[in-house]
Amino acid sequence: MGSELDKSLDGIAAVFLDLDGTIYLGDNLIGGASEFLDRLENRGIRRFFLSNNSSKSVGQYLEKLSGLGIEADEGEVLLSTHDLIAWLTKEGVSETFLVGTEGMRGMLEEHGISTSSDEPELVVLGYDTEISYDKLSTASVHLHNKVPMVASHPDMVCPSPDGGLPDTGAYMALFEATTGVRPKHICGKPNKGMILHKIEELGLEPANCAMVGDRLYTDMEMAERAGVHGILVLSGEATRDDLEGSGQNLSLVVESVSSLA
Repeated sequence: MGSELDKSLDGIAAVFLDLDGTIYLGDNLIGGASEFLDRLENRGIRRFFLSNNSSKSVGQYLEKLSGLGIEADEGEVLLSTHDLIAWLTKEGVSETFLVGTEGMRGMLEEHGISTSSDEPELVVLGYDTEISYDKLSTASVHLHNKVPMVASHPDMVCPSPDGGLPDTGAYMALFEATTGVRPKHICGKPNKGMILHKIEELGLEPANCAMVGDRLYTDMEMAERAGVHGILVLSGEATRDDLEGSGQNLSLVVESVSSLA
């Protein structure tokens, strides 16, 4: 949705907030983020935290947010891992080989999905900050043996105060170079289901919701697909130069969340 929206967020009942590059960078809150969240609470605007970063479990995200002075509950954290689990469940997949962190492994195993099968139905690729050559080589052998791949999200880089770090999209490029295989499906943002399921559950209309994020090709693309307001912040990955010729119809562009509400 590209209709005009005021920085006051008048008419918005719920906001979906990206984390990396929007609320924090690395281990530091972005200036004004805490006050912004307080303003949302004072105005009765619901907030949900969204992340494509599948390296952490919900519990680990809650712990990180708490350490930054932000108290949230499980229902307020929506991850690409949730979208992945829903897709695997719908596809009836229970045997996988995971290239991902222990936090991600725990979430999949909790839902009855084996993550270290010798005969996997799928190779599952997440943002693995605990990557090892053994995982890369085992996954490559499975891919050479015609086992298809699914990825938790498409992000090429993870923002950090020191610049972009290799994310799932970079691992995808590695596997394609090694095996010629691309994922048969990529979960997470920009799939509109990441937020539409929650919007429907809340009984809201997409036109009364906003997605706030720092990436054009995930956050803002998903906002467009879901019919919610897209608010781009320039505190993470995207720059004003990236907006040139992007063709995306945004409702608002601000330096950071400190300008909102």
